[in-house]
Amino acid sequence: MLLKDAKIGETYIVEQIHLPFQLERRLEALGMTNETPVSILNRKGKGILIIKLRGTRFALGYNIAKNIEVKSGEPNE
Repeated sequence: MLLKDAKIGETYIVEQIHLPFQLERRLEALGMTNETPVSILNRKGKGILIIKLRGTRFALGYNIAKNIEVKSGEPNE
């Protein structure tokens, strides 16, 4: 499933990121790596997604969210 299709209030696990190299590295620097839990907080306007990642809120545009694959569920700890 893609992050753009995620439901508000749910937690997902990042599986893969399919973005240009520099953008993918920037997201990794912010903490979005494989197997990272991402909580969906809200949606704004046309496709903007507000997420919680490692305790910090981020806003992702539609063009980024449609290129991040996630799976449903809680992280394995």
